[in-house]
Amino acid sequence: MEKNLQIESLKNTALFATLSFDELDQIRRSIVIKNFKKNETILREENTNEFMYMLLEGEAKVTQITDDGKEIIMTVHRAGEFFGELSLIDGKTAPATVSATTDCSTALISKKNFYALLFKQNKVLENLLQILCLRLRESIKKIQILNFTNAAQRIKMLFLLLSENYGEKSEEGTILKIKLIHQDIASMTGLSRETVTRILDKWQDGGEIQVLKNKHILLKPEFESISF
Repeated sequence: MEKNLQIESLKNTALFATLSFDELDQIRRSIVIKNFKKNETILREENTNEFMYMLLEGEAKVTQITDDGKEIIMTVHRAGEFFGELSLIDGKTAPATVSATTDCSTALISKKNFYALLFKQNKVLENLLQILCLRLRESIKKIQILNFTNAAQRIKMLFLLLSENYGEKSEEGTILKIKLIHQDIASMTGLSRETVTRILDKWQDGGEIQVLKNKHILLKPEFESISF
């Protein structure tokens, strides 16, 4: 990835969105670019992490494995997002596994450079605090989702949460610009894949949603009025 493209990719990262070209160029000099293939593990749970990872291209999922071997998807990262920063802050191991769901290009920044950046750039520190607060609020909402006993209600609340970060308005409704298969939705809501399939089929038949060819989901205006 050539210099200007690297700088443009860093600019699209929420952490660095407010920095100037020259400031981004300085950061570019301190990063290491590493590519991962689809399904390749980027960061393993319980690994000691010495880097923060910034997704320049592609998508990655963050998962945990329950005691009974079930995979739970905690979140999905897209280009412009980052992970691994908590290990650099508190020195503890990674709480989850991060895997590439597509071919990915990542920028790695070391713990030393991470702290140097925070101390030097107040704008980056402010951005980091804002992002961590947003993630905390999202985590609370996800816990609330799992507290619902009604399966359809869990899925609806998940879609509404995803629409805040991945929603794109269109004439037909809101498109979730994130690829979701039924197993992904099941993992995010603690439901079985069969239950997810049954509910989504019902919503499609009723005209509340439409699953597009690229696996994006269109939430039609009727989706808002679904009751339980």
